[in-house]
Amino acid sequence: MEHTYNVTGMTCAGCQYKVQTLLSGVPGVTTVDVDLMAGEARIAMDQHVTTSALQSALKDYQKYQLTESNVAMPAPGIAEEQLKSWAATYKPILLIFGYILTISLIAGSTVLGFDELLAMRVFMAGFFLIFSFFKMLDLDGFAESYAMYDVVARKFKSWGYIYALIELALGLAYAMDLNPVITNLVTIVVMTVSIIGVLQSVLNKKVIRCACLGSVFNLPMSTVTIIEDGLMIVMSGLMLASMM
Repeated sequence: MEHTYNVTGMTCAGCQYKVQTLLSGVPGVTTVDVDLMAGEARIAMDQHVTTSALQSALKDYQKYQLTESNVAMPAPGIAEEQLKSWAATYKPILLIFGYILTISLIAGSTVLGFDELLAMRVFMAGFFLIFSFFKMLDLDGFAESYAMYDVVARKFKSWGYIYALIELALGLAYAMDLNPVITNLVTIVVMTVSIIGVLQSVLNKKVIRCACLGSVFNLPMSTVTIIEDGLMIVMSGLMLASMM
């Protein structure tokens, strides 16, 4: 049997992960699917589990309140967020890409003409350094969020911490033009693994938060995330091909 419950108090993917983990530990519960944007939890169980038993699992976190779905409960912030326009929702990432792109175009403009490879290298350096910075602001929160959808982090939570450090290392490597062949190869491998989980989440229409900017911004997982990862794969592939 499966029941749907309202859950209030969740503000980020870390909250989503925490609620899902706590509810999954309740005896009788088989699967839990927490929808952060809707403020709901769909719980499958092999025996009847009372609402009070489910709420009891969240007792150490008073901000999380669980009620039956037929009881109208407001979800602060969720409705407003759903009403935001696409541009408003993705404003942080659009601004970041805009800044990085502008700097890259300026860097690539030389007296001898436009240097595409230099522009791409500067773009990659800026991308990884900025994105790793936001992840480092709340490394634990990022690791929890990343484990919600990444194929590796789901099995090994420590991969979230390692991934953030890899991004930082790649940013520095691109900035210093350090061993470009290895740098681009690592980028292709890491971003390809990353995009698998993103594709699965988007294709399965899972409503979860993207961890690309850590837990600082509440960005929903969407095709924007796919484009972001795909762009890194394409650019590193082009730079690698130019060296052959």
